Amino acid sequence: MRLKDTGLTAQDIKDKVNKYMIETYERFDFLAETAKDQYIYDENGEAYLDFYAGIAVNSAGNCNEKVVKAVQDQVADIMHTFNYPYTIPQALLAEKICTSIGMDKIFYQNSGTEANEAMIKMARKYGIEKYGPNKYHIVTAKMGFHGRTFGAMSATGQPGNGCQIGFGPMTYGFSYAPYNDLQAFKDACTENTIAIMVEPVQGEGGVHPATQEFMQGLREFCDEKGMLLLIDEVQTGWCRTGEVMSYMNYGIKPDIVSMAKALGGGMPIGAICATEEVAKAFTPGSHGTTFGGHPVSCAAALAEVNELLDRDLAGNAKEVGAYFMEQLRTLPHVKDVRGEGLLVGVEFDDSISGVEVKHECINRKLLITAIGAHIIRMIPPLIVTKEDCDKAVEIIRASVEALAK
Repeated sequence: MRLKDTGLTAQDIKDKVNKYMIETYERFDFLAETAKDQYIYDENGEAYLDFYAGIAVNSAGNCNEKVVKAVQDQVADIMHTFNYPYTIPQALLAEKICTSIGMDKIFYQNSGTEANEAMIKMARKYGIEKYGPNKYHIVTAKMGFHGRTFGAMSATGQPGNGCQIGFGPMTYGFSYAPYNDLQAFKDACTENTIAIMVEPVQGEGGVHPATQEFMQGLREFCDEKGMLLLIDEVQTGWCRTGEVMSYMNYGIKPDIVSMAKALGGGMPIGAICATEEVAKAFTPGSHGTTFGGHPVSCAAALAEVNELLDRDLAGNAKEVGAYFMEQLRTLPHVKDVRGEGLLVGVEFDDSISGVEVKHECINRKLLITAIGAHIIRMIPPLIVTKEDCDKAVEIIRASVEALAK
């Protein structure tokens, strides 16, 4: 929908949002009207270089032509049905995902937090049915982030902080250990522990990649103890970190993996994939969803996955991401640059506010986000070039220099 078709002004739209919507977001002061590839355009046609990608969603580019056509074609055939008849997009996408990432079974959801809820439920049900009623405990990482529904929020290792504040008691059965500390994870496990659940890169936790020793050690420890390894790939999955799935960077395979964001190319979809044995925990009636496996979302996801794989956007993420991080290290006031592929964080010294850098960049038509006091995060479409990265670096440089004066 275009502004000119409504008879309204941009301020009218902002006023309606302010009047009628419950706001839990910090709004950027511009109207996003259209988008294409690595740019978003406001109502005046002003271009914003998009290093946000809808929070790691639009990985094959904003309004990718093949994804758009898949949506248009599917809407004309069947827009929605319940999950009892077979549908073509579900079947084709299931095969594509499972064969591409080496997993056996898939269950569709609508979002990342729902995928993580399903992963937690499957792991607990598997543990209780196989080992007994107390085998439900899960260890997750401190400063991790798994979503905002109660199970996923409880798995988020930030007790008393962030998304947990003000909601009362969390769901029982989780413990937290420091990220990248293998021994601490081992020590946090008890006779009732059924699974360890981690992100390969802590995005919301400050862009901290897992070490090889940590991830391989978790896999070996879970195998030794008969526990499950759950990998949250909601943000890292589908080529973001230089491999199709981030766990492939470590030469391991999870028992269950969650995914969302980039999977749908802009349409809402989430999923979990599991091994044949663990997937048996979900039986008819044990879990369900009205919109999970939505035909339009599945059609979009199939087109998006094909684009990501056929264009080797994992390879582009690896090459361009390494170049981007190298250039970011030349910025003033930089304390650290870290990340994997095109999931990149910059930590500034105490004199520079990450939030202020974000706002300065938005004023200069670059979209990024900030985490904590001094960190900015970039998760651009995986089609970005080195030239796009050069442009982004210069805007960030100008923003930092302006704030340092």
